Amino acid sequence: MKLESKTAIVTGASQGIGTAISKCLAEEGAEVFMLGRSINRL
Repeated sequence: MKLESKTAIVTGASQGIGTAISKCLAEEGAEVFMLGRSINRL
């Protein structure tokens, strides 16, 4: 799956599934905006 020139907004990205999804999307070329309750974990 190639996501170049795509943008993703991931909520709950500071832990668990949200972190994993954010990493996968970024590896595939998407621009990722991460939202979470703990800024230190983002």
